[in-house]
Amino acid sequence: MSNIVTLGEIMLRLSPSGQNVRFVQADRFDVIYGGGEANVAVSCANYGHHATFVTKLPAHEIGQSAINALRRYGVDTSHIARGGNRIGIYYAETGVSMRPSKVIYDRAGSSISEAKPADFDFDAIMEGADWFHWSGITPAISDSAAELTRLACEAAKRHGVTVSVDLNFRKKLWTSEKAQQVMRPLMQYVDVCIGNEEDAQLCLGFKPDADVEGGNTDADGYKGIFEQMRREFGFKYVVSTLRESLSASHNGWKAMIFDGNEFYVSKRYDILPIIDRVGGGDSFSGGLIHGLLTKQSMGEALEFAVAASALKHTINGDFNMVSAEEVEALAGGNANGRIQR
Repeated sequence: MSNIVTLGEIMLRLSPSGQNVRFVQADRFDVIYGGGEANVAVSCANYGHHATFVTKLPAHEIGQSAINALRRYGVDTSHIARGGNRIGIYYAETGVSMRPSKVIYDRAGSSISEAKPADFDFDAIMEGADWFHWSGITPAISDSAAELTRLACEAAKRHGVTVSVDLNFRKKLWTSEKAQQVMRPLMQYVDVCIGNEEDAQLCLGFKPDADVEGGNTDADGYKGIFEQMRREFGFKYVVSTLRESLSASHNGWKAMIFDGNEFYVSKRYDILPIIDRVGGGDSFSGGLIHGLLTKQSMGEALEFAVAASALKHTINGDFNMVSAEEVEALAGGNANGRIQR
């Protein structure tokens, strides 16, 4: 068991009750809690690791409900600061067939966006940790959240902690120009860089020679850009997911990893139907962290991550409610969905 720390925002997600209901039809919303790094923490806890999630939440009952949602799945919430006025909210409408899913944010002024360095003792948080994970969503929330991210990364490096980032560009939170201004300096702390072709271009300014929309995802188009990223930032691993969006409810899904020597491409999963793709990338990150900590090779680690994420697409909500054994079964080729008796 390893000690894994994640930093970010957990939000209150409101989704229309019922199957494939649109916002404009809804008269009831289901409450779900989730957010990039919180989702990763839950995945790691499910795989048997000690997972700590760091954030700031208001000291009222809704803030406590978010903490309870994490505790339910074994996540350590002891370093969550309390205070501020609100928890971020987002509304999620699940798409189907040719109608895409939609997300509406209502997160301005959330507690974590206004948190200050004094709210956290990052040296104490990183003491004894093996891995620290963050995503590009956190520094995009606010300038103060970007400063918290930098301080956390610095503390992780002081304590010899492996650092991973999911680039996770969100155009509703910032521009590509601002993202590159903030994200590129933070890459000096990163050992494992995770993203997709759009994230790498918008956050770091690297564009692979591949046409994902047209289905041209030849690995050679990525190898050159991975090599450039390693040379510029010194990453130990560069990892990219590849999503083929055939429709809102039908995706192709695979990934690739590069360590400077070997370039490995995973098997491809045909995911149909998709139940909920929110948290799909986070479930990949959680699976990759577990894989790199426990597997003999980076190829095995990547196959675990891709299988974990494929399973997440079948589960409602942000969190990936699967065990390591279930992921191993799928990664090993058991994808028939036969009932387990």
